[in-house]
Amino acid sequence: MKEKKVYVCTECDYQSPKWLGKCPSCGKWNTFEEETYTPQPAIKNQRVALISDACEPVLFKEMEMPEYIRSHTGISELDRVLGGGIVDGSVILLAGEPGIGKSTLLMQICSQIPSRILYVSGEESKGQLKLRGERLGVCGDDTYFMTETNVDTILQSADKLNPSIIIIDSIQTMIDPSCASIPGSVNQVKECATKFIAKAKSKGISIILVGHVNKEGTIAGPKILEHMVDAVLYFEGERVQSYRIIRAIKNRFGSTNEIGVFEMTDTGLTEVPNPSEMLLSGRPTGVSGSCAVCVMEGSRPLIAEIQALVTPTSYPAPRRTSNGVDYNRLCLLLAVLEKRLGLKFSQSDIYVNVVSGLRLDEPSVDLAVALALISSIKDIPIPQNVLAMGEIGLAGECRTIKDVQKRLNESYRLGFDTIAIPHKSADEKLKIPKDVSVIPIQNVYDALLLFKNKNN
Repeated sequence: MKEKKVYVCTECDYQSPKWLGKCPSCGKWNTFEEETYTPQPAIKNQRVALISDACEPVLFKEMEMPEYIRSHTGISELDRVLGGGIVDGSVILLAGEPGIGKSTLLMQICSQIPSRILYVSGEESKGQLKLRGERLGVCGDDTYFMTETNVDTILQSADKLNPSIIIIDSIQTMIDPSCASIPGSVNQVKECATKFIAKAKSKGISIILVGHVNKEGTIAGPKILEHMVDAVLYFEGERVQSYRIIRAIKNRFGSTNEIGVFEMTDTGLTEVPNPSEMLLSGRPTGVSGSCAVCVMEGSRPLIAEIQALVTPTSYPAPRRTSNGVDYNRLCLLLAVLEKRLGLKFSQSDIYVNVVSGLRLDEPSVDLAVALALISSIKDIPIPQNVLAMGEIGLAGECRTIKDVQKRLNESYRLGFDTIAIPHKSADEKLKIPKDVSVIPIQNVYDALLLFKNKNN
């Protein structure tokens, strides 16, 4: 039959015979992409598949708990993000910017896992894979490499080899011969992912899919791809910097709050077991606008440095720039400081940055950001041994935070002996380390009093 064209929304899979600026189903703008397909003839009196025993309704108390077995990757930072390792029969989607280190990480996994692995590349030749593998020191005795884009051919090879893990680099390069669309299109990505997921669930094979990202930073292809897989991992970091962070935004078998920290070197990715020391390395002394903060990333406390620069502007509309801290949250804090403390931030350009490219979404960074802003506008340095953490409300109050004890222990371990925390958190039964001074902060006025002893 003759091929036809249809426009498909990349967010919700809604189809339209013509291009639309706004999707009537999900409300997103500019998400329609053109697809071609060949209509299949209708089959009359088509019977529905027979219902198997697996489709019968079962009481919750009668359901059996499956004993999922996890395979350790040999990389503890990755195992932490996955919740302890790769679950057998799971499908993992690993996405990130080009050149961030996705293929490097997967190549290193091949030399760490003792199980049989099938590495499928749709972007490189065997010679290029050999060259990169020798550079990274890959010595997997039971690792097979394959350069193929046809899904059916890959699955046939998997049936012969019977691997424990299949790595697909990348899902956007795979082709399903039964689909008439071009590689990387919405239909192709969805159909190829469906076949890989079916193989993983039916045979108990773990599959890792590499996903490309578009210019907006989201995973290319249909949004339904993220719903189909068991875990979605994002590789974060700047290409000009050596540090990388893996963060889970979806994980059916573990927490989504854990992160893994790596450093890119000439021989591949190296684990960073103590990220706090890395984030504080090179911190300047005696400079205003710098404050340390302790945040929780899952079960791990991390200490980061927040820098603020407040400088007078000659323009009628001052500039606001935020890197690593939510921009709207920064505007909220500036409004609170202006209203409650009378500081004239509206007459200055303001730049806030989290050192080493880390992104802090936790509200407990509010107090440290506020102190850095006050320090910069008053040009009074904050002592190196001072650390602040707490959430600030619109009334200027400092609200309580969680896991204060873990934060105190990590702060003390790295040499911070003066720690500002919310007054409600200070009332808890905390085991304050020896030689540590805890300053309870009730509101932003108490934060301002920290600078009164500086003759200003």
